[in-house]
Amino acid sequence: YKFVERVQQDRIVLAKFAGYWNAKDVHIDRVIYRPIADSTARLANLQSGSLDLIERALATDLKQIKADPKLKLATEIEIGFQGLNVNLGVGPLGKEGPFGKGGPKAMQALEAAIDRDAINQVAFNGEYLSGNQWVSPKNPYYQEKFPVPKRDVAKAKKLLEDSGLKAPVAVDFMVPNNPESRQVAEVIQAMALEAGFDMKIRVTEFATSLKEAEQGNYQAYFVGWSGRVDPDGNAYIFNKCGAPQNNRGFCDKAVDALLDEARSKTAVADRKAAYEKAAAKLLTEGGIIYLYHRLVIIAHTAKLEGYKQLPDGLVRLVGAKLKP
Repeated sequence: YKFVERVQQDRIVLAKFAGYWNAKDVHIDRVIYRPIADSTARLANLQSGSLDLIERALATDLKQIKADPKLKLATEIEIGFQGLNVNLGVGPLGKEGPFGKGGPKAMQALEAAIDRDAINQVAFNGEYLSGNQWVSPKNPYYQEKFPVPKRDVAKAKKLLEDSGLKAPVAVDFMVPNNPESRQVAEVIQAMALEAGFDMKIRVTEFATSLKEAEQGNYQAYFVGWSGRVDPDGNAYIFNKCGAPQNNRGFCDKAVDALLDEARSKTAVADRKAAYEKAAAKLLTEGGIIYLYHRLVIIAHTAKLEGYKQLPDGLVRLVGAKLKP
């Protein structure tokens, strides 16, 4: 497709590009993108026929979409992850915060307080996939040696005590401003309170939260990653010493060597072995508490045929046809 026009806050228009190498499989002549932030409004526009396809339908709307004969669903578990970053000592908030002062045991205590399956059920009707690593349990690089842990409040309290911190432990908890993130944050807040953490939710616009994280202006940060097909893209830039997405302050030369080793190998078994050794450290001390993997939910009119969804979440219209 080629660019036609952009009207700020209203639409982006594309037209079929005749010079595309596979133009014979492009059957839709014109595409109009419309930004609609509210998920309820997006779905209502799809149901009314004003839109042909919507991204990021809510898991809680799946039952309604499935019941509508005029609509179809295309879903896939994402290649990314959603989780909690904890500040291990970056900036004043990190150094003086619980995970800077309490060390790995403080991070482990918070993780033990969280029930991933409960988050999935409460916030997403059980449609997402609980996880505890940078790839999902369906991925060939998932480390079966480290399965998704169950919630253990008694363990969480003991770890918190062993960390030297005194309950209640106040945590500046930065959360991007969208309905799903806020709901998950509130569930985490309630769970963590039982273990002795006072998660003080600070709702922040997403772009601002990224800047705050870069500067270390947080103690816990609920954030996700869109994901990459190769596991290196989900691990290296977050965990290598001084890497661009490593805003937690984690640095371990042994882990660096293992991440580099995984880059140097081609066989899945060899790479997975290196990642297994790295995971032993990262999952207990690395500063990321992986929580779940979202279901990419695309809803579209039944008139759209041949649409296929890939786990990267992108919309691709090659091969798709829109019936009149």
